Amino acid sequence: MKNSRYSFWLRTVGAALVLLFSVASTGQAQSAPDSVDQLVQRAMRQLRIPGVQLAVVRHGQVIKLGNYGLANVQDSVPVTTQTRFFLNSITKAFVGVAVMQLVESGKLDLAAPVGRYLPELPATWHPVTVRQLLTHTSGLPDIMPEDALVTENNEKEAWVQVQTQPLDFPAGQQFAYNQTNYLLLGRLIDKLSGQPFAQFIRQRQIEVVGMPRTSAGDAHDVLPHGARGYTYTQYVDGKRRRSPQLQNLFEVFPPSLRTAAGMSSTAEEMARWVLALQQGKLLQPQSLSTLWTPGRLNDGSQRGFGGKLTGYALGWPTITRPEHPAVAPVGGGRSAVFLYPQDELAIVVLTNLQGANPERFIDALAACYLPDMRVEDGFGLPPTCVLCTAHCASVGFRT
Repeated sequence: MKNSRYSFWLRTVGAALVLLFSVASTGQAQSAPDSVDQLVQRAMRQLRIPGVQLAVVRHGQVIKLGNYGLANVQDSVPVTTQTRFFLNSITKAFVGVAVMQLVESGKLDLAAPVGRYLPELPATWHPVTVRQLLTHTSGLPDIMPEDALVTENNEKEAWVQVQTQPLDFPAGQQFAYNQTNYLLLGRLIDKLSGQPFAQFIRQRQIEVVGMPRTSAGDAHDVLPHGARGYTYTQYVDGKRRRSPQLQNLFEVFPPSLRTAAGMSSTAEEMARWVLALQQGKLLQPQSLSTLWTPGRLNDGSQRGFGGKLTGYALGWPTITRPEHPAVAPVGGGRSAVFLYPQDELAIVVLTNLQGANPERFIDALAACYLPDMRVEDGFGLPPTCVLCTAHCASVGFRT
């Protein structure tokens, strides 16, 4: 009997220990960094990015959230799921959706001249179409030329001044990124929706999706859980230079230009916004094709920022390529949202470093889910180079 009780005790304790170690090992596996984490952390080291927030959407679900580094370097505040980052020009993607909502309601025609809706504009601006405003092919003078600072103190004077300037080029002749375009789109939304554009976007997008940490504003606003902005860029004798020293970045977006760059959010909420868009909660499915079709110049060509960002649709930069095309809003050289419509994949990367340019490494993150996108296997290279890469790999040579 004694041996039986002792044997039962050993079996019980043994089972408990096995369970304990099993739980411990499971916890370690869950907390261990995966390949996506490793790639993000490598980019942070190489680019000296203080803080990053990540969200991955796959097959209609948010499958990964990641928080890395510091939201506030001065006080060693870590990035969390609640940390809010400025979206900068990713705001324009929300404006594109808002414009398409007005199109769906029959209040706006993309092909119509802007003078139909805003007759108070200079006569030379009237023929520019709404689509040309959205795709930066309007030729209008920029209210912020050469990074001129426009604030709440001088936005009225800047608006008066820009209306006296001649067109930069005939509408549709060139692509030229221009904040005047989105200022006018804000006025269109105000007029046709009957409410301020910020309120229209909040009611028709933010509240529909459920995005309590997404808002409009700038560095003047007290933003709970807001990430501080940083840069390595400094100006010496009026010349822009990269400094080895991290510096604070103070970003100002006057109210009239907050359709160009004025929103903040989290990676998780941006991921849910992308999902809502794809699931038909914000636009009819057929409207997405229009939203994501890059603008064409008068000669039929498309233009964008350059590099992989080959075109510009309705507030959404586009990546046109034979495999894994994408739409890719980017903002402030610090954050990006890549949506791969054919692959049921979207990746959101928000950072607090101007100059991080995550659009340079998001494809590498996508390759963790779409293996044929791996650069080492030749993705993005001309077909002849891909064949050469495959042959080298077949004989055991890897770069």
